[in-house]
Amino acid sequence: MEKIVRSEAEWRQLLTPEQYEVMRRKGTERAFCSPLYPETRPGVYHCAACGLPLFSSEQKFDSGTGWPSFTAPINPQHVLYAEDTSLWMRRTEVLCARCDSHLGHVFDDGPPPTGKRYCINGVALKFVPKEG
Repeated sequence: MEKIVRSEAEWRQLLTPEQYEVMRRKGTERAFCSPLYPETRPGVYHCAACGLPLFSSEQKFDSGTGWPSFTAPINPQHVLYAEDTSLWMRRTEVLCARCDSHLGHVFDDGPPPTGKRYCINGVALKFVPKEG
């Protein structure tokens, strides 16, 4: 996959201040604030920075955490992982494979069949409803 590389100034122009804080500075949006948290329509969740399809509504579930949660990405090659030891914790960070934007974290406390909980900042996603 071809990488999208932009300067921080370019990212600041393309993203909202909240998106920039989360996606480029690895921030976290407040829980239960994203309009995508309660979203239940069929569709696909894309990277808000570059448009890469990341998650399907078919893998979305209500984790009760306040952030959109998924059991798996649409394509394993569309996400990257990095160790995150900030906030005195050891977590696995999830990044967009095309633009390296921070999306959220993945945990091993999700439902079957994967047992994974991709806890993703809604501001890092753009939802495209399924037509028809």
